Amino acid sequence: MRRARVPRDLDSVTTVAAEDDPADGGMTRDGIERIWKDARSLYRSGIHPALTLCVRRHGAVVLDRAIGHARGNGPKDRADSDKVLVTPETPICIFSATKGITAALVHLLDERNVLHVGDRVADYLPEFARNGKAGITVGQVLAHRAGIPNLPAGSLDLDRAEDWEFHRQLMFDAKPIHRPGKRQAYHAVSGGGILGEVVREVTGKSIRDVLAAEILDPLGFRWTNYGVDAKDVDKVALNYPTGPPLLPPVSTALTRALGVHPDEATRISNDPRFLRGVFPAANGVSTANELSRFYEMLRNGGELDGTRIMEARTIRRARVEQSHLEVDFSLGLPIGFSQGFMLGGRQLSLFGADTTEAFGHLGWVNILSWADPQRALSVALITTGKAAVYPEVGRFLQVPRRIGKEAPKEPR
Repeated sequence: MRRARVPRDLDSVTTVAAEDDPADGGMTRDGIERIWKDARSLYRSGIHPALTLCVRRHGAVVLDRAIGHARGNGPKDRADSDKVLVTPETPICIFSATKGITAALVHLLDERNVLHVGDRVADYLPEFARNGKAGITVGQVLAHRAGIPNLPAGSLDLDRAEDWEFHRQLMFDAKPIHRPGKRQAYHAVSGGGILGEVVREVTGKSIRDVLAAEILDPLGFRWTNYGVDAKDVDKVALNYPTGPPLLPPVSTALTRALGVHPDEATRISNDPRFLRGVFPAANGVSTANELSRFYEMLRNGGELDGTRIMEARTIRRARVEQSHLEVDFSLGLPIGFSQGFMLGGRQLSLFGADTTEAFGHLGWVNILSWADPQRALSVALITTGKAAVYPEVGRFLQVPRRIGKEAPKEPR
């Protein structure tokens, strides 16, 4: 079992940012500490060298803390390695939680008539129609129903990370595994590349520049874009393969979806070429505070701190369910999806019990960001240990459960 070293004194590796009075969010100090106790339990498992958590309720930041090390305390790091504490300001790769950000941007461009999610991808990229893909719509890509879930060979060649024409040709040549719309099959990385190129085609700009101009800059975000500037690479926390070594069939399924073995994908995420690149499904870099703030904008109907980014009806449309308790062909699990967001549920939900209106996204593999309008919550939990299957996964799921319990539904 690959684990980080966990100090006995957890306070020595804990950093607390400015937090509002829990009463400002309709919560109690005891309730906040119970949430943090469960987060500490997850960290104590040793699976995550670093963990950051930010909880907003009614817009108040009731919890914003970090525990562990951004680098220097991975399973293979020496005991005397230089250790850098993680703080709430430490940027971390959020992997597939990036998909929620990309989805919000695509729906915003639809609102502004720059593109339409009901259009075919080939309407914007004619060569995409190759090999039976002519009927695939932008919405089907967002909902993981396009039939092209797996990455073509060579997609993660970091020496060609910025060769967008090379990546276009790979997606043009891709062959569907089933007809568009037939079933849900999670597009771990492939869908983001398609959406990124559609945005480039309709705007003439990189999706990174469009995201900054349309959402991040108006709201004053420091991070939360695809990758980072070269000067910021060393500020990003390292990710580590942890937990039991993966074996077939889990390793086989994940390798097919990611294009490389999951442990290699984790190592790639630390590569400067990856962190400087643009991977719209996988290399968002954020803090728990900023990611929670992003979802607060969505929860608040598209407005934040007096700045309107999008219309409330756009967000409602983006949340419309596209699948209900359908077993995902790639993941083998029943996960509800809208066009871009994972959805909560009454019984089965990543976001805790009875979260039928919650929406957000999971990130590889223990990162979770979501908004729950019924509870006035916007939350981000970011970790740096990458264990697909491990005995303590219940501790991870306990954190959103606890948050939902301490922040009950608001009366209608």
